[in-house]
Amino acid sequence: MDAAKDIIDRWENIRGRIVQSARNCGRNPEEITLVAVSKTHPARSVRVLAQAGHLDFGENYVQEALDKQEELADLNMRWHFIGRLQSNKAKFLPGRFHLIHSLDRVKTAQALDHNCAKHSVVQAVLLQVNLAGEDQKGGIPEADLIPASREIDALPGLDIQGLMCMPPFFDDQERARPFFRRLAQLRSQLENELGHALPHLSMGMSGDYPAAVEEGATLLRIGTSIFGARDLN
Repeated sequence: MDAAKDIIDRWENIRGRIVQSARNCGRNPEEITLVAVSKTHPARSVRVLAQAGHLDFGENYVQEALDKQEELADLNMRWHFIGRLQSNKAKFLPGRFHLIHSLDRVKTAQALDHNCAKHSVVQAVLLQVNLAGEDQKGGIPEADLIPASREIDALPGLDIQGLMCMPPFFDDQERARPFFRRLAQLRSQLENELGHALPHLSMGMSGDYPAAVEEGATLLRIGTSIFGARDLN
C-alpha cells in the first residue's frame, strides 16, 4: 500500500532528523517525544503508524479523538489532547488521554478537576501560554500565568507537568526561536513559584521543530510532515 509506505517513510525521516537535531545541541534524543498529530486523518492512517511501533498521537477535537480511540482500541497507543479545550467537553477527557497539552483557563481546569474526581483519576496537564497575544489562539496570557497556575496547581485532580505554546506561523524557524526560549524561561520561573518540577515543554511543529529541540522541547507536535496534507473531506 503506497500511502502506508509514504507515512512510514516520512515518520522514519522525521525521527532521524529529531535525533540529529538533539545530538547537534548535546541533548539525549530519548528526552524528546514525537507526538504524531493525527487530527483530520482517518483511523486507517493512524493504524499504519501505530502498527509500525509509534506510541504517541495527538488529536485536536474531542469527538474525533474518542471515535479513533474506540476504533483503534486493539493497539498500544498513548493519546494526547492538543486542541482548544472547552469546559463543556471536560467531562469526556479524564482518564482517556495520557496528557492534555492545552489547558488555558482556570474555569476549564475546575471543570476538568470536577470530572476527574468523578472518575477517581489524576489527569496530567500542560498549561498553554499565549506568548504572542494572538486573539485567535488559546493560551494563558504571560502576565496571568503565575496566578492562574497557582489556582490550577491547587486542584487535586490535575497534575501540571509543564507548558505548551504555539508561536505565530513563520516561514523561518529562527523567528519562532525566541518564543521557544521564552517558554523555557517561564517554565523555570514557574517551577520556583510552585515548588515542584515541570518536566515538559510542548513546542515545535513540522516547520520549526529543530529550533524547538535546541531550546529544550520535550514534546514535538508534528502532523503534516508525517501524514501529509490534512484530509478535510
